[in-house]
Amino acid sequence: MTAIGRRHWAVSAGWIPARSSGPEPELSSHDVLCVLNAGARHANVRIQLVYAAHGTVGPYRLVVAPQRVRQVRVNDLIFPEAVRLEEVYGLIIDSDEPVVVQFGRQDTRQRENAGGMATAWSG
Repeated sequence: MTAIGRRHWAVSAGWIPARSSGPEPELSSHDVLCVLNAGARHANVRIQLVYAAHGTVGPYRLVVAPQRVRQVRVNDLIFPEAVRLEEVYGLIIDSDEPVVVQFGRQDTRQRENAGGMATAWSG
């Protein structure tokens, strides 16, 4: 399979509600990052969180195996520090191999759950 994607991505619309209305963890409100590695080598991904009020935190690191997709809840990023709930943030994503990034949200503050998905911007 031919490698597709880019090495640099950005997401500007992060925000995770602190409240949820369903059972944990499946119905916890969360943002999610999906990373597709269609290439032949492991992709070493570095994620920086850029907060509106607190500056930059990171890098958070993850590895995506060749010809695989990895889905990570942003809420689960805890090192070097846990992601702050109810704080506006953006993501800067860098990879040593080309990847495709998609960003999504599940907001379960109300019983009528809402979800959204968007492709990140590649530069």
